[in-house]
Amino acid sequence: MIRKQSEGIEWLEFELFADHPHFAHGIFLKPLSVGISKAARIHADKSENDAAETMKENRLRIQKILRTDRLISAYQVHGTSIVHVTEEKGEIPHCDGLLTCQKGVGLMIKHADCQAAIFFDPEHKAIANVHCGWRGNVKNLYGIAVLEMQKQFASRPENILVGISPSLGPEKAEFIHYRTELPESFWPYQVKPTYFDLWAISRMQLEGAGILPHHIEIASLCTYSNARDFFSYRRDNRMTGNHAAIVLLR
Repeated sequence: MIRKQSEGIEWLEFELFADHPHFAHGIFLKPLSVGISKAARIHADKSENDAAETMKENRLRIQKILRTDRLISAYQVHGTSIVHVTEEKGEIPHCDGLLTCQKGVGLMIKHADCQAAIFFDPEHKAIANVHCGWRGNVKNLYGIAVLEMQKQFASRPENILVGISPSLGPEKAEFIHYRTELPESFWPYQVKPTYFDLWAISRMQLEGAGILPHHIEIASLCTYSNARDFFSYRRDNRMTGNHAAIVLLR
């Protein structure tokens, strides 16, 4: 990934998208937070109003970098709903994916250990941004996202490019109860007892949905293992902020 910085803010960009000038994106790093976990809200030193003001200011700083005044987010619930954004809304309730073909509309996913996956169809100039934790993998959320892009934009899977954000890596993705939590098709991706390669599982599901192998870029950066750059739900015992993964068409 490509690391960038401006006015004290650091973010990552996928090399996969570098040759597309009418496309902008970023994975914005710690300490810039656009959300906070429920546990952290309960135990925060600041009041909830102060925290909300900080999040609002951080989003404005991100909008300035990406040169947009329209930023749409999702109230994420580890479900399978992916919403086609056709009008401006601040936050869309109860969904884990956003897609659009409108220029200048930033689609934001909040994440810590979960994956944020950016989809781009350069043929039909359409984008999607998807929040996928292990529950999303179990529900094959990436396959659903590809089908939704086909439905809404007539996207062809072989043309879609996908970048997956930093997220929980194989050495830290422990599932003690994997026999009841994960389907048997995931068990071959166990790298050592009770630890699983969610990156490889996501690649498998994307390729199964028709995405070409060379059209997939996985950051392969573990949020748990790098406390300087990343928030981590597991490492910090749920007391954590959230990164922003944002994509828009110019």
